[in-house]
Amino acid sequence: MAAERSLSNRDDSQRIVVTGMGAISSLGHDLPSTWAALVESANGIRTIERFDPTGFPVTFGAEVGIEHAGPDLKGSLAMRAASEALRQSGLEGSPRVGVFLGSEADRPPLPLVAKRMHRGQTPTADEMAASAPWAPTRSLARRLGAAGHQGTVSTACTSSAQAIGEAMLRIRRGELDAALAGGVDILVDPLMVTGFAILGALSTRNDDPGAACRPFDIDRDGFVLADGAAMLSLESLAHARKRGAPVLGELLGYGCSLNAWRITDAPPDGRGAALAMNAALRDAGLSASAIDYVNAHGTSTPQNDVSEARALQTVLGSSVDHAWVSSTKSMTGHTVAACGALELLFCLLAVRDDVAPATRNLDNPDPDCALRHVAHHSVQSPIRFALSNAFGFGGNNASILVGGAP
Repeated sequence: MAAERSLSNRDDSQRIVVTGMGAISSLGHDLPSTWAALVESANGIRTIERFDPTGFPVTFGAEVGIEHAGPDLKGSLAMRAASEALRQSGLEGSPRVGVFLGSEADRPPLPLVAKRMHRGQTPTADEMAASAPWAPTRSLARRLGAAGHQGTVSTACTSSAQAIGEAMLRIRRGELDAALAGGVDILVDPLMVTGFAILGALSTRNDDPGAACRPFDIDRDGFVLADGAAMLSLESLAHARKRGAPVLGELLGYGCSLNAWRITDAPPDGRGAALAMNAALRDAGLSASAIDYVNAHGTSTPQNDVSEARALQTVLGSSVDHAWVSSTKSMTGHTVAACGALELLFCLLAVRDDVAPATRNLDNPDPDCALRHVAHHSVQSPIRFALSNAFGFGGNNASILVGGAP
């Protein structure tokens, strides 16, 4: 009843539906292959091939390798995911269509930069622009022909979740009819591997990459860097129905918050994450008991997994034994700026197929992370509402609640 009241309080111009989805990850080069591998608990984490990792403190990651990608791998991944979503939705650009992307600045290859500097050469304007976080947003807008609002969000691990939330709010307020929203990131590169290893944030299981990412497990020792992109075509329900577009699911609630804590760590009690989840529930007009599945941020870092688990325990309360919980980063690795969008797609497919994907490598659940875990193998179970969490460096938190097609 709570859900019915919530949906009836918004007219069709304020309800946000998904009409297209696209993704590319270490598990597959499109969304169907990625989802099929995820449901089978496949492993996308392996020894790095993009560069020689010999001598690096970490020698593995979850990389995406595509042929003929050219020098702009990030742009190629974003465009492939966007093209898949747009083919499905049939969405076309107009002054009432926007583009919102979660993305981080590119990291130019250091040997190339040093070589050019040695020759006394300076980067061109185009080269400088290509490394900006907004460069993929501009390219996607041109591909779509979108003349509406364009925005790039760069808030680490919450980037794409907040980009999608911004698109939701713009459509609800009547500023846009539709939007292409999502995220992209390339993390398997020498600078990122070195930097995160120095922070002590990465798993160092070089002898067994497939077992490296183990969210909520007592033996977890850090996360795994990954590549990926995920895009959604979003529209008001009224706009989708007017043009006869396929409706694949609905974005019901969005919430975000900020931890006044540390740059890399979440507060032990999980209060910031709880604020975001409760805000998403209020926005949707649902109680916590309605949540059937949570795709946790679950990075496999010792402190942050405990923080999120405590936040979930607080938010779910007496329903903590009802909602299935898993972290799909155990298979895809951590795509950082893209993870919010990628894992939101997994929530929409979980609702569509009534299946909760698993947390791989969850051999010995941490007693401090007591939840209804989906361990090792996916679970077939009725899922009406699913919650996607994205909690990032800098204390940013975002949660999005989804349901099936109206």
